Amino acid sequence: MSNRAFLILIVVIAVLVLIDLYAYKGVSSALSSASAQTRRIVRIVYWATSLAMLGMLIWAALTFQQQRAARNYAFMFQVSAIFIALLLPKLVLVAFHGLEDVVQLVRWGWWKVAPSEGSSGEVLTRTHFLSRIGLIAAAVPLTGVLYGMTRGRRRFRVEHIVIPAPGLPGSFDGLRIVQISDLHLGSFEKESDIVRTGVDLVNAQEPDLILFTGDLVNDYADEATPWLDELARLHAPLGKYSILGNHDYSDYAPWDSAEAKAANMSLLQQHHERVGFRLMLDEHVALEQDGERIGLLGCQNWGRGFQQYGDLQKTMNGSESYPYRILMSHDPTHWDAQVLGTGIDLTLSGHTHGAQFGVRIAGSTYSPAQWIYKRWAGLYQEGGQHLYVNRGFGFIGFAGRVGMPPEITVLELQRT
Repeated sequence: MSNRAFLILIVVIAVLVLIDLYAYKGVSSALSSASAQTRRIVRIVYWATSLAMLGMLIWAALTFQQQRAARNYAFMFQVSAIFIALLLPKLVLVAFHGLEDVVQLVRWGWWKVAPSEGSSGEVLTRTHFLSRIGLIAAAVPLTGVLYGMTRGRRRFRVEHIVIPAPGLPGSFDGLRIVQISDLHLGSFEKESDIVRTGVDLVNAQEPDLILFTGDLVNDYADEATPWLDELARLHAPLGKYSILGNHDYSDYAPWDSAEAKAANMSLLQQHHERVGFRLMLDEHVALEQDGERIGLLGCQNWGRGFQQYGDLQKTMNGSESYPYRILMSHDPTHWDAQVLGTGIDLTLSGHTHGAQFGVRIAGSTYSPAQWIYKRWAGLYQEGGQHLYVNRGFGFIGFAGRVGMPPEITVLELQRT
């Protein structure tokens, strides 16, 4: 670990300790009227779990590269999920207890400035209402994260989207495209049945065409090995096509040599071939049906703040004659930066995962992803061009999904 990384770790630990101390102050306030035995049990449980989590965090930070090299992603992300499950309730407690302290301070100030008649010499009693509300409210994020770790990450949502497609040849009217994205196969425990469930759901949609928009793995090609036979079961009469996502290039992992990294990419490309994906690297192909054709384009990763390997002009060259064009491009920031104005009819992206967190209020979903990305999930339109951003199949960083289920997208093209 570098000196800079070690310093950051020390600062993070110091902040977490301060959060722990203040959150526990809120717990003590909320339980002020509980029995001494109850308070003692809560104190032991609180500090035992907090110290264990801090110890696990320190260990994970110090052994991060070793865990990554050993492909222990599932374990690392479980640790991350447990950490989040314990941290979020404390932040809720901090917020409510902080508000209670502010109210108490205002009451104290008012009491000093304008004491009520007969109050001289009395002690201002403290109300514990807000801390008690905070203790109850803290159960909400805890429950949500635990659900996301257990069921949320495996309950796929099948999104059915109709895309108006002027100029679409008649033989392609009603074409059913299933898009999947961001498999991140290294994140799954070896005994997980999530991939099988997802493959079964895809096939149940009876797609004409299956398009995978990148991030097969987290870093290393061999993460995909246990799942290749499952993915090979995907079936579509017009074929299965894929592109690379930012993680597929393995730029985030340490390599001993450029040759080792190149060998990893070669193995990844072989995996695409083995499962029947036609991997597209800045190129286009014709999809033909009843003598009519449309264009399918696949561009390498291009994103703001991420790798910009893709060459859109090379991808498009020679595709102008197709009456309808579909582009696969992993990162949705590519659409605003380069795709708009090209006349490409439909672009399919992923990458954002919808941040794996979301809250649905009054029919609308809100997610931290919208603070980062202009186009972060669902269907967008500018002029005659459409973009669909898939919320992802797998997960990374956090071993779960809260209010943002894994997605299988069924896009139906309707000629207008």
